[in-house]
Amino acid sequence: MPQRLRPVGPDFVDSAPVRFVFTRDMAAAPETVFRALAEDVPGWPQWFSSVAAARPTEGGREVRLRGGIHFQETVLVAKAPEVYAYRVDATNAPGARAWIEEWRLTPAGAGTRVRMTFALDGTAPFRLVCGLIRPGVGQAVRKAVAALDRHLG
Repeated sequence: MPQRLRPVGPDFVDSAPVRFVFTRDMAAAPETVFRALAEDVPGWPQWFSSVAAARPTEGGREVRLRGGIHFQETVLVAKAPEVYAYRVDATNAPGARAWIEEWRLTPAGAGTRVRMTFALDGTAPFRLVCGLIRPGVGQAVRKAVAALDRHLG
């Protein structure tokens, strides 16, 4: 059964006890990338291999990852074409207490620099596991951004 997480705001991205930040450049323009992130939620599984299913909801999204983790999310910031951020309101990920993911898009030449931030809090075991999975999460995000770039190309 999903557990409710603490409702944090956008400022949590900078103050979270656990933060992962991953950056990668893309050939696609920021406007195009933003549309794929914010407007084509059902299309996420086409380019983000960790995502099994995603669908928009009233004010947010529902996301299921491969492996069984699922999220009920609220979109906090949808400022085209610069920032797309959402808070996890409920999840079955054990030990999570607060969670925001932020996609920040900036022009980079003719394309886009994507900076993806995971801002997390949880129990001590959750934070320990976060440290252990960080390299794999980074690899998954970088692969997803590359796949999104190919998808949009």
